[in-house]
Parts: sequence; structure tokens; C-alpha cells
Amino acid sequence: MTSSRRTRTTFQRFIESEAAGGLVLMASAALGLAMANSPLAPDYEAMLHAPIGGLDLLHWINDGLMAFFFLLVGLEIKREMVEGQLDTWPHRALPFIAAFGGMLVPALIFMAVNFPHPENWRGWAVPTATDIAFALGVLALVGSRVPASLKVFLTSLAIIDDLGAILIIATFYASDPSFVALAVAAVFAATLYWLNRRGETRLLPYILLGVMLWVAMLFSGVHATLAGVILAMMIPINHASDSKHSLLHSMERALSPWVAFLVLPIFGFANAGVSLASTGHMSLLSPLGLGIIGGLFLGKQIGVLAAVFLARKAKVGALPAGASWRHIYGVASLCGIGFTMSLFIGLLAFTGPEKEAVLKLAVLVGSLLSALAGALILLTTPSAKPKRAR
Repeated sequence: MTSSRRTRTTFQRFIESEAAGGLVLMASAALGLAMANSPLAPDYEAMLHAPIGGLDLLHWINDGLMAFFFLLVGLEIKREMVEGQLDTWPHRALPFIAAFGGMLVPALIFMAVNFPHPENWRGWAVPTATDIAFALGVLALVGSRVPASLKVFLTSLAIIDDLGAILIIATFYASDPSFVALAVAAVFAATLYWLNRRGETRLLPYILLGVMLWVAMLFSGVHATLAGVILAMMIPINHASDSKHSLLHSMERALSPWVAFLVLPIFGFANAGVSLASTGHMSLLSPLGLGIIGGLFLGKQIGVLAAVFLARKAKVGALPAGASWRHIYGVASLCGIGFTMSLFIGLLAFTGPEKEAVLKLAVLVGSLLSALAGALILLTTPSAKPKRAR
């Protein structure tokens, strides 16, 4: 199998897995929300806060299990940058510009709504994220009405969006950094880099050093899940004729179904469960709730669509083959499905129970509105015949 054909096969498998996983994620999130508002709510809360090895179950999910999600995200980013849909700057240009607009405008809307409330400012990044699994899951429901190139564009955009979210978490959401722990983490990261440079292709050394890196990051003040991204960047990838034996590709194929059908559904079940009566004096109409909903539902579609429009005016990049501007608008709306990354960032930004409740509800509402709008736009868009990119 040639390198280009194998890359297309990997990308197709990735899209299919993410789309199917997104549907499972929707169901698990709905189940968590139902449990939190049922007579089983006390049992649900007790289960999440059950102590295990010094941390409760919820911390193990968010700090430990999600490290596998970030590891997979890192592998996807590296693969796409090295040999995939983002391997050259012309290929990266339009998704990069669209992702930047889709992060900037939601943040501006959130800050505009919350500017008189400094206590909410830490949540500025909550509406900037896109949940690639959820978005592709909705796109899968639309079926063959959209060109395949649009799925590639959405995936590329969301991968760059994930990279931006990772940088935001690392830069803005570190707390009380321990320089000793960071130094230890740096030693492990340097050792991983050395293994990569010397051509080590055995999995075990990377896994052992990755676990030690995660432990060091856990005590560093920088979120421990970022150890997964660092590890991913150090995994070797070969793009010559023997690339099918690449350690990165093998890890990605092995991890993808586990993350899609186990890690993310567990995260969704554990974090989407919020009692509708738990917001106290706050509500979705509070500045925090409106900022998140407005950022996801309005900011994402305005930011992505405006960025693509300006890029095309400047003759940068090309629209996906066979896609109309209405298709692009539908994808821009789907980018407002924040869910996983939005919840993850929000839980780093806020710790109070009332704010957490508003945060979760606002992310759910904003994501649901974006999903419905995007699906409706794409379902009512006439199929366009593929045409040569301009």
C-alpha cells in the first residue's frame, strides 16, 4: 500500500471512528444528565466522588483517563502535520484561518458579556473549543448530503482547534506551578525526545516514560493530561515505504476505538450530569451562561464563516471541492459544538458548584443549539456538483 493511499485510509478510518464515537458520546451525556435529575441523583454523585487511591473517581476520569484522549489528539495532530491533510502550508491555510476566527470571536463575545464581572473572566476560553467527535457525529447523521471534502475540512479545522485549546490550557490554566515537578517532567520529556532521535521503535520505553511524565505533571500545577500530548509528539512516525509499521500509526489505530467508545463516553457521563435545580441564584441568563451560549452558538459560526470569507477575498486557500458557502455555514455552526473541550476548560476555570452547574448547562445548550442549526442548514442545502477549486 502506498504512503498516500495508507494516509487516506487512516484518515477515513479516523473520521468514521470519531463520527460513531460522537453518537455514543451524545447518548452517554444524555444518560448522565438524566441520572443527575432522577431519584438516582444521590447515587450518581456518590459514585463520582468515591475515593480511589487518594483521588475521587471524577478526578481519575478528568486527570487520568482523559490523558488517553489528549494522547490520541496529539497523535492525530502530529500525523496530520507530517503526512496528512495539514502537511503543507497551502493545505493548512484555510483550516488554520477558520480555526483562528472560530476561537477569537467566541472569546470576544464572552468577554463583552462578562466584562463587568471580573470573577467570570477565567471562562473566556470555554466557548472557543470544538468537539470533533460530536461535530462529526452530527455530520454523520446528515449522511451523503454533504461532500466528503467537507468532512475533511471540518476534521482539519477541529484538529487545529484542538491544538489551540491545548496551548490555552497549558498557558492560561496552570495553577501554583511547582518548578521542581516541572524540571522532573522536562527530564522525562527530554529522554522521550532522545529515544525518538535515536530511532527507538519499541513501545514499552515510551509508555514507561509517559507514565512517569504524567505523574510529574500531576504535581507540577500544569494539567496532567498534557503529558499525553507531549508523549504523542515524541512518538516516531515514518512516512517512507515502510510507514505501515510506524509506531505512531499503530498507537493511533489501537487507541482510537478505546477513546471513542470508552474514554469520551465515560467523561461525558461523568461531567454532563448536572441537576437543573442546582444553579442556585445563578441561571443560564446570567452573564456567565449567556457568554458561553452566545460564544458557542453565535461566536463560532460568525468567526469561522467570516474568517473563511476574508481568506477567500485575500485568495488564501480554496473552498472544499463541491462545497457551497451554505455548506461552509453549516460546518461553521457545527463548530459551536464545544462539549468535551469546553467542559474540560470550564472545569479548570471554575470550581464553585453553582458556577460549575451554569457552565455545564450553558455548554450543553450552546452545543445543542449549534448541532441543531448546523444539521438543519446542511439538510436543507442542495447537493453541489464538485468543481475545480478556485
